[in-house]
Parts: sequence; C-alpha cells; structure tokens
Amino acid sequence: EGGFFYMPTVVVDPPHDSPMAVEEVFGPALPIWRVADLDEAIERANASQFGLGSSVWTRDLQRARRAAERIEAGYTWINSRTKVYDELPFGGWKSSGYGKEHGTEALDYYTETKSVVFGDQA
Repeated sequence: EGGFFYMPTVVVDPPHDSPMAVEEVFGPALPIWRVADLDEAIERANASQFGLGSSVWTRDLQRARRAAERIEAGYTWINSRTKVYDELPFGGWKSSGYGKEHGTEALDYYTETKSVVFGDQA
C-alpha cells in the first residue's frame, strides 16, 4: 500500500506468443511450462531471442552439466538462486545485455587498448 509493488506471480502454461513467453520480464514473475524431457526444455529455452540467465534444478548433476553446456545463456545457476559473483563475468547472450559485468571480462569489454611506440631519440 502506498507504493509500487508487484506481487510475486507464477503463470502456468502461458501462450507461446504471449509477452510472458517472448519478452524479458524483470520482476517477480515466473512462467512455467510442462515439457516431456530435458531436450524439450533446452529447445524451448534456446528458442528465446534472449539469454541473460538460466536455472537448472535437479539431483542429477551430470544432467545439470549437460543442460548448462547446451543452454544459450550468459549465466547458468545449478540448484541455486540468482546470485552474481564479482569474480565471474555476468552478462547475457543474444539480445540480452550490453557486454559483461564483473570479472576480467568486464575490464576487457569497457577498455580500449592502445599501443604507443616512441622511436629512439638520437
């Protein structure tokens, strides 16, 4: 009351062409679709034009590794919430983000390297 607040929301099986399915939603909203298997889940995730982050929840760590290798996202959390570490690069793939933050990759992204050579003074 008296401010801006959006109640955390879970949307079950939104239409595949709905804003919830095709846009990056920055807020406490979670779309959920039932899929047949891991391959379909990865296919659905990679069909998006965005790739900021992904999350895989499973007891099978080999399966989690396979998913992380195939999902087209700049960051993948395995059995973990969205937490960004300063020493690891953070940034999206595809239409997500504008380069990398954190890690040495951020220094490379935001730095222009220039070499200057002076000849011998005789």
